[in-house]
Order: sequence, then C-alpha cells, then structure tokens
Amino acid sequence: MNNLPSLSLLIEELQKGNELAFREFYNQTKSRVFTLALGYVRNREDAEEITQDVFVEVFRSASSFKGDASATTWLYRIAVNKSLDFLKHKKRQKRFAFITNLFDNSTGEILHQPTDFFHPGIALENQEQAAILFRAIDKLSDKQKTAFILTRIEGLTNIEAAGVMTVTVGAIESLLQRANENLKKQLSNFYKSIVVS
Repeated sequence: MNNLPSLSLLIEELQKGNELAFREFYNQTKSRVFTLALGYVRNREDAEEITQDVFVEVFRSASSFKGDASATTWLYRIAVNKSLDFLKHKKRQKRFAFITNLFDNSTGEILHQPTDFFHPGIALENQEQAAILFRAIDKLSDKQKTAFILTRIEGLTNIEAAGVMTVTVGAIESLLQRANENLKKQLSNFYKSIVVS
C-alpha cells in the first residue's frame, strides 16, 4: 500500500507555507518532470535547468492551484510551458549566435555544439536511434510535439494529455495523427538516404 501523501494534499500544505510539503512534492514528482523536459531538450543539463524552473514556478504559484484539474495535470502544464519557453529562448540564442558568427568570425569557434543525446528510459545501445527519433520530434509543431511527448513518452492517456494541453480529446487524437504522419515522412526519408548512400 502506498503511504505517500497525495499531490493535491501536498499542494494544499504548500499553500499554507509548509516547506516539508514542498520537499515531498518535489521528491515524488522530480523524475517525471525531468523525463518530460528531457523529451523536449534531449540533454541532461538543460533538462535539469528546466526541472529547477518548474519547481520554482510550483513554489511561486501554489496559491493559484484551485483543484479544477488534478495536481499532476497542473504540474505537467507548468513543465510543458517551461520546456517550450526554454526552447524558444534557445532558438533566439542560436539565431543571435548565427548572426554574430556571420559578422564576427575572427575566432573561428563553433558557437553552438550539439550535445550528446541521453534519455534515462532508453538503453545505451538504442541511444543513436533514439537521437534520430528525437531530432524528428524536434521538427514537429509545438502542439504536435507536446501531444506526442505526453502520450508516447510520458505515457499519459489522451484524456490526461488533453487536460494538460487544455484541448479536447479529439484535438489530441488529431495532433497525434498528424505527428505520426510527419514522423513517418521524416524517418522514412532518413532511412532512404542511408540505404541510398
């Protein structure tokens, strides 16, 4: 039997200023938040940064939790938003680095070096194939990417994903169908280029 306090109860305690409740909430949910973030950024350091940002936001906005959605849904919403915000910020940095490199290439230094791919749920021998898949996932729209990560990687049901994304279940199904079609195209093109080479 599970003796851990429910997440909703922990948030209620956090709203009262109970720091131990926050610590317990963190301990119960940090791995879920980390793997969700990793689904977006594919590198441990960035996922850890997002995870920290998520829990700072949880601490700040606990008072706004009204219980309309489950605590898990509320947490996933924060994690998805922080992950997407991080990616947008990263894109701006890359664009700036590219432009800077165009005008000031005196050092010859590569300003953005992709990091090694790592995901804790994927065996070491499958990391290369997973990296290819996650590069394809990166090319999906934000909504398709979020629906795919929540359902296929995090294991949420379509109903739970709809709650996190605040859309209908039909919208989730449509996003997943388009995501699957886009991934199939991208990955079939990739594998065709390997066979032809």
